[in-house]
Amino acid sequence: MYIKKILWAIAIIGLLVAAYFAYFVYDAMFKPNTAFNNKEAYVYVSSNATYEEVRSQLEPLLIDIESFDALATQKKYTKNLKAGKYLIKKGMSNNDIINSIRIGNLPVKLSFNNQESLEKLAGRVSQQIEADSISLLSAMKDVDFLKSSGFSKKTALGMYIPNSYEVFWNTSGTDFRDRMLKEFNRFWNSDRNAKAKSIGLSRDEVMALASIVYEESKQASEQPRIAGVYMNRIKIGMPLQADPTLKFAAYKLPKYKNTVIKRVLNIHKEIKSPYNTYKYAGLPPGLIAMPDISAIDAVLNFEKHKYLYFAANAKKPGFHKFAKTLAQHNVNAREYQRYLTSQGINR
Repeated sequence: MYIKKILWAIAIIGLLVAAYFAYFVYDAMFKPNTAFNNKEAYVYVSSNATYEEVRSQLEPLLIDIESFDALATQKKYTKNLKAGKYLIKKGMSNNDIINSIRIGNLPVKLSFNNQESLEKLAGRVSQQIEADSISLLSAMKDVDFLKSSGFSKKTALGMYIPNSYEVFWNTSGTDFRDRMLKEFNRFWNSDRNAKAKSIGLSRDEVMALASIVYEESKQASEQPRIAGVYMNRIKIGMPLQADPTLKFAAYKLPKYKNTVIKRVLNIHKEIKSPYNTYKYAGLPPGLIAMPDISAIDAVLNFEKHKYLYFAANAKKPGFHKFAKTLAQHNVNAREYQRYLTSQGINR
């Protein structure tokens, strides 16, 4: 009888221990453990992150960080971190959270446009993914990559087609660069390549001209007409005489560092630079800025007309007046010069 009581006692204690263990397992694994009020939160795990760094992000998001630590250790997450951007939903348990930050790497939408140089592009991209601007710029300027891909330092900016792309947050500088090369080759499909050939320009030349067109006008409806003016000049051997190229050349000089040229003057036309399209005929050796897709397609589908000149329209900001003769152009140009003077814009 006495032995039976001992066995019963042992059995009851065992059940209590098992119940406590089951409760502990449930509490650690399946009980909701989020402390934030929003529907969701995000955790960013860098490529060389330690568990302590991930834990510091999680701690303010969780009710009980210790129970998370225990389960993370048991599931060996502390030794097997995966870089990326991860989602935590309100009401998730520790088990859900660990599963999410282990295999749920989310893509981010990366976008860029209007970048004037590789340096500024690297800075813009570094704000959206893990890679810093130094590693991005190093990858973009890699001599071997440029050579094997058919680019030079002067044409490299043309490889980056402004758009929105889905990439993983932990994308490296070289991975980003390689992805952009694929996007560039995808953009230059058979149709665009055929159009470039039909107008007698290489892809680099199209991009260089598109950068000028885009700097002249952000109005997509007007860009094909401006492109047509430049194509007409190219056909007859006339210098492009593009003011944006003068600004580009000027900004390379110490004299114009940290300045904004609002009015192109005759002194700018004397700058010795291959980008001075008043001094030198033909297209400049590279892009002066990143053209929008609308400007690239405007060059490929330029408007066929007889205009050789255009000047900014003082009465319709953002647009231009076009002329077939120099006499008419001078009338339009003087009108705009008077407008600039009336606004106190002298340089």
